[in-house]
Amino acid sequence: MKQVQVYHYDAFSKIPGKGNPAGVVLDAGHLTDEEMQAAAKAIGFNETTFILPSEAADFTFKYFTPGHEMNLCGHGTMGAVRCMMDQGLLEGKSVVTIETKAGILPIELQQVPEYPLVMKQAAPQFKSYAGNKQALMESIGLTLDDLDESMPIVYGSTGTWTLLIPVKELSAFAAMKPDNARFPALLEEMPRTSLHPFCMQTLHEDAVTHARHFSSPYSGTIEDPVTGTASGVMGAYYLTYIEPQLNSAELTIEQGHEMGRDGKVRVRVSRSENQAIDVQIAGNAVCVRSFTVDIG
Repeated sequence: MKQVQVYHYDAFSKIPGKGNPAGVVLDAGHLTDEEMQAAAKAIGFNETTFILPSEAADFTFKYFTPGHEMNLCGHGTMGAVRCMMDQGLLEGKSVVTIETKAGILPIELQQVPEYPLVMKQAAPQFKSYAGNKQALMESIGLTLDDLDESMPIVYGSTGTWTLLIPVKELSAFAAMKPDNARFPALLEEMPRTSLHPFCMQTLHEDAVTHARHFSSPYSGTIEDPVTGTASGVMGAYYLTYIEPQLNSAELTIEQGHEMGRDGKVRVRVSRSENQAIDVQIAGNAVCVRSFTVDIG
């Protein structure tokens, strides 16, 4: 029986028990993909990050849900980088590069208390949703009347695909009840996608959007408390569909309140002369504990 040491970090918060829990495995070079998947299932968090050597960057980061591998994970990256800093593995560095399945991405290490870790995301992509809107809203416990049709429903990605669903009222978020098993049949274009309902009403004055994030049933999880990659997509969506006249914006996105794990993601988006959008997310993470899991 092989044992794997795991560090539990809560990302997008400085308070243990808030934000999004992530597992971090620091020295994963000796593990196979199958062993990493088994460890992620045993750990049980929405994502676990495994850190391996890289020939192209400072490190390779691999991300696993209990059900499958992901190309990129924002909160898993935040937790992993904070863990490496706490373990003294990044002394003297102001930037660290990570090799992921979404590309090689730089992480800035800033000397600021609230959002010290700045992560570049992959180039944003959007695809239209042509499915049944009423059934989609019913799959998260709402009705078509709750949909804000002044903004489009679209699939978006800055490394991981999600479906962005605009909702009219903040009060609807407490009423949401996801039926995750229904999602694939409703997402004909991309059946393995997660759902990210959001609205422009917020609980905190400094936030621009409020959101929840419901997992694909293939992930083996139900809901993500505070989602980094989806927040990055939300920033690109903001510049593309909500404020297209702007060339740049900084947004604070709040999430996780309905799960009792509230946290915030700072998103920076900017448009270049060729109209390409650059996306960065910023946040923090805090160590909760370390433990071991057994894998076969």
